[in-house]
Amino acid sequence: MPRIFDNIELKLAPAIRDTLQVSHRADFCVGYFNLRGWKHVDTLIDAWPGGEGAQCRLLVGMQPAPREELRHALSLRGEEDGVDQQTVLRFRKQMAEQFREQLTLGAPTNADEAALRRLARQIREHKVRVKLFLRYPLHAKLYLMHRADPNNPTLGLVGSSNLTLAGLARQGELNVDVLDHDACAKLQRWFDDRWEDRWCLDISEELAEIIEESWAREALIPPYHIYLKIAYHLSQEARSGVAEFRLPRELEETLFDFQKAAVKIAARHLLKRRGVLIGDVVGLGKTLMATALARIFQDDFFLETLVICPKNLVPMWEDYVARYRLIAKIVPLSRVESELPELRRYRVVLIDESHNLRNREGKRYRAIQEYIAENESRCILLSATPYNKSHLDLGSQLRLFVPPEENLGVRPERQLEEMGELEFVRRHQCGVNTLPAFEKSEHPDDWRELMRRYMVRRTRGFIQANYTELDPERGRRYLTLSDGKRSYFPKRVPVTRTFAADPRDPADPYARLYSDA
Repeated sequence: MPRIFDNIELKLAPAIRDTLQVSHRADFCVGYFNLRGWKHVDTLIDAWPGGEGAQCRLLVGMQPAPREELRHALSLRGEEDGVDQQTVLRFRKQMAEQFREQLTLGAPTNADEAALRRLARQIREHKVRVKLFLRYPLHAKLYLMHRADPNNPTLGLVGSSNLTLAGLARQGELNVDVLDHDACAKLQRWFDDRWEDRWCLDISEELAEIIEESWAREALIPPYHIYLKIAYHLSQEARSGVAEFRLPRELEETLFDFQKAAVKIAARHLLKRRGVLIGDVVGLGKTLMATALARIFQDDFFLETLVICPKNLVPMWEDYVARYRLIAKIVPLSRVESELPELRRYRVVLIDESHNLRNREGKRYRAIQEYIAENESRCILLSATPYNKSHLDLGSQLRLFVPPEENLGVRPERQLEEMGELEFVRRHQCGVNTLPAFEKSEHPDDWRELMRRYMVRRTRGFIQANYTELDPERGRRYLTLSDGKRSYFPKRVPVTRTFAADPRDPADPYARLYSDA
């Protein structure tokens, strides 16, 4: 009578391992191959010499995704006769992507790393061959193990278990062993017919390369390559913004390259997070960049702009609105309490000199915050000095468009590490991934991580290092204007200024400034 392996009374994994210990070759057919699952049998196969007649042949069926399976079932074309070369190449590429994706899931462990390295080495030493069956979807599970036993040379196991930890030991399955000589011979012919099929492709070398290019590789990765990969991922949003948005033609011709890049990055932030802080230092053209940003959302999304600025900047903004054909209304900061409650809906709110709104308890602050929330407006903040006394200055400006309960997707890790997450939540009663959580942190690293998602800020040194050319005759760096003229960066020369201070005079302001008292 056959034995039933259901992973409840009898587990399949020990039966396979016990049989492999006395076997010299094996043929496995599975519907799904978990690369990490190979560690349950790899040490036993490692003892084999490899090559024909002394290796494990692994046949993997190509399973369609549920959506693809439903599409095929409902297709009006009916049954297809087979596959063609183009379909095979597509399936082969798809399977390679699935294997690569497997290695990105879960946290790497030393045991997984060692097992994956053994699998790659066994493939290279021809102890393991892996083929992909593509003629039709194959969901069969078969384990044939051959041993030097004249009475029972082949043991077969047929059932539902894939070559995974769950299938071999953890989840309920139904498998039976096959000992009958005739039945085993028929199963062997069934396996060989599919192994030799025209549309059964050997993917052994590709699989070894996938492992050797992953975190489980044996060759050390140069630190510089790791640095480049980190920089690549950290700059993903910036690169996406540069590729995604186009500037109006008149502004494309006016802006410098560093300004164009800033506008497109800011547009990505504004679209994805509904707000952005342009914090370039004084003199780099924040007003023009904000105008270009508002024009992008006007042209691409048909959104009109409300400009809020100090009274002395109203004439300048009137000039920019007229010159660059921006559909906008300008409201002085001093009049927001009286005008905003009755003002119609503007979907973009641009606030110049936003550092004036550090006090979240002020009437002007509340008027602007309520208008943005009620109208679901996107918010553009401009300030060369967004941070003055504390990090709460930044938090107050972000609160204009970021609700306190919103999940920001990041956490103040340094503060949580210092205090402990449970103690932090108990003491402050707020979510660890919200803006109030960051406002409890004094660690600059936490705020840098947060503002990376909302702020675009470059210094003159950054612009000079990345966007300027050097005039060798004058020894100064410059930007080229649209008319071909050069705009030179000023060369700063430090000068020492002396002054008298009498520490004995309590009325001396300089003495009081530098006093230790």
